[in-house]
Amino acid sequence: MGRNIGPQCRLCRADNTKLFLKGERCHSGKCPVSKKRPAPGKDAKSRVKKLSNYGVQLREKQKLKRLYGILEKQFRNTFDKANRMEGKTGDNLILLLERRLDNIVYRMRFASSRNQARQLVSHGHVYVNNRRVNIASYSIKENDVIHLGEKAKKMLTVKESLREYTRSGVYPWLEVDPDAMRGVVKAMPRRSDITDLADVKEQFIVELYSK
Repeated sequence: MGRNIGPQCRLCRADNTKLFLKGERCHSGKCPVSKKRPAPGKDAKSRVKKLSNYGVQLREKQKLKRLYGILEKQFRNTFDKANRMEGKTGDNLILLLERRLDNIVYRMRFASSRNQARQLVSHGHVYVNNRRVNIASYSIKENDVIHLGEKAKKMLTVKESLREYTRSGVYPWLEVDPDAMRGVVKAMPRRSDITDLADVKEQFIVELYSK
């Protein structure tokens, strides 16, 4: 699967929001957004102008793509699937992205970023219902049990990531045993449950793809 391997903090600066692409750095004062650094490029202030409706819609799509770390083709396929489902397309899109295995590994605090979670999955360190799964886009279902393999349990990066669990826990629809490095998806989330995406306006993305 293709992935963005360019400068990560530059993407946050472009969107003027924290996309949490580099784990702990994003939570610290080292984040360029926290330091109020301008958008990338020479003399960014002179290029600031009011965005058109299309520009606003495109910016919102780019933000959501970058948050979940996926490229255009896979994002569009996910949108098309959301559009075929019952209910609001925008809500369906968010929930399909939330059900990705790499996102669930991140939400369970086994990784400090979705990029790190994707690496754990692709290297075969993640098991779903006692079966090894190395596909980051694998869609998790209610009552699925996710745990890490023995090698991953010894990784310093995993142990450091789990410190965030002791500080802030996990979403109510998840349950995690940090000592066993094992988690359960107790229920499928609703759009209102994903509070850290409160500033994402998915309706703009629906409007963009509906043209």
